[in-house]
Amino acid sequence: MMSKDVVFDLGGVVFRWQPLVLLQELFPEQVRSEDIAHEWVSQIFETFHPEADWALFDLGRIEPEALALRIAARTGLAEADLLRLIDGIPAHLQPIPGTVDLIHELKAQGHRLYYLSNMPAGYADHLMRKNAFFSQFEEGIFSAHVHQIKPLPDIFATAQARWPVRGKPVFIDDVQHNIDAAEQHGWQGIRFETPDQVRKALRGRGYLGA
Repeated sequence: MMSKDVVFDLGGVVFRWQPLVLLQELFPEQVRSEDIAHEWVSQIFETFHPEADWALFDLGRIEPEALALRIAARTGLAEADLLRLIDGIPAHLQPIPGTVDLIHELKAQGHRLYYLSNMPAGYADHLMRKNAFFSQFEEGIFSAHVHQIKPLPDIFATAQARWPVRGKPVFIDDVQHNIDAAEQHGWQGIRFETPDQVRKALRGRGYLGA
């Protein structure tokens, strides 16, 4: 089998990212239903668009205290609660076992693996310190380290310039507009739903044996 290149998003693909669950766990008295959780998620994260307050955090342009202050001023949510949420996210980002297995499987078959993640520096440092499987990746880019962010095209150009990617690497992400941006850059995209679904898609493209 010919060696190829695979690029992974991290949050929601390699690591659990369930903000509705997280909010209900952290604030059971205030977030008493899934509807309330949806409302908080919408207000806090603003669908992670590139001009959102949270995007500034992912870009490494503001620290947690400034992020909490901005969101509190915009939404009326308590600054202390927002800081608690920001501080609670690293522990929430637990590895997804099926994806970790897939990473090892792809590496064992000789493919080169990379990651491309919207992530503030503090979270990035935590994840790399806690998870030995980062050794399976050739290289990776966190948005905070380059001050660029998905789905804007410059972060894909930076990745292409830094990494010796061959042909059209496969990019695995759980957000459709990031997939769209990667495909516009000339990469292939697989929208992550489950590890098994991605494994089947990779097998269909010749990245894994039958």
